[in-house]
Amino acid sequence: MNEGDPQLGAGTGLAARLDRTNELLQRMLVEVAKTPSTHAIFVDAGYVYAAAGLLVTGTEDRRSFDLDAEGLIDAFIDKARTIFADSRLLRVYWYDGARRRIHTAEQQAIAELPDVKVRLGNLNANNQQKGVDSLIRTDLESLARHRAISDAALVGGDEDLVSAVEAAQGYGARVHLWGIEAAEGRNQAEPLLWEVDSQRTFDLDFCRPYVTRRPVTTYEDDTPAPSREDVRFVGAQVAAAWLAARGRDSLADLLPGRPYLPGSTDQDLLVEAERLLQCSLRGHAHLRRALRDGFWQHLQAQY
Repeated sequence: MNEGDPQLGAGTGLAARLDRTNELLQRMLVEVAKTPSTHAIFVDAGYVYAAAGLLVTGTEDRRSFDLDAEGLIDAFIDKARTIFADSRLLRVYWYDGARRRIHTAEQQAIAELPDVKVRLGNLNANNQQKGVDSLIRTDLESLARHRAISDAALVGGDEDLVSAVEAAQGYGARVHLWGIEAAEGRNQAEPLLWEVDSQRTFDLDFCRPYVTRRPVTTYEDDTPAPSREDVRFVGAQVAAAWLAARGRDSLADLLPGRPYLPGSTDQDLLVEAERLLQCSLRGHAHLRRALRDGFWQHLQAQY
């Protein structure tokens, strides 16, 4: 076969195209390796209220207890930071129900939290959520399809979430099911447990700090609630004691996580602040934020 043979020319051209394709694939793999992983947390609030309320107080009735949603969200974020150590948080999605999809005061407070997106379904006449599962599926599928997340932590238990898991996995995302320990039996559907990539359960000790039973009778007290400034000042006091006890090295470890605090540190801050103020801050999201603001403000001033 001589140099003018058309078959030889075609073979050479094919080899060149293969080499070019391999080169492009190598470049793509390098870029993919450089891209940081991203995770998001999807919370079915109805499940969390029912499961945590039953576990801690023995009832699923929201009117019987207060849930410190802000503290619990921070604890979820802190846990995800540990599990997905080489990944960054996209945001937390908080799915709940409301009449005519109008935010309650509590839901507004949650929506104002950093890195949190509140999605609302409807509530029917029996106070049952409607449309929440479809919202979760839409977000999970969309984020996975656009490669916005590599991992999804799903806090829920409804069998209807199976289709959401399948949709996200179909686009390459890994879905991790988080649940709350059941007082008896299970509070998550078996088909959902079978479908996910991993499972994790939070026990009573994890949930107890964020659920407080309401008194049976309404307690009326003429003593006014502390002001935001009072609470912020107490946050600074606790920060000063924290810094004196642990030293500046501990501060350097804490600062990269701002505005979030590790769950144990946040709980210690709350307990000590309530002791100094002689009142409970649970269920008062705006005062909890003021407490953390004071804590961080003092620490940053010392750094």
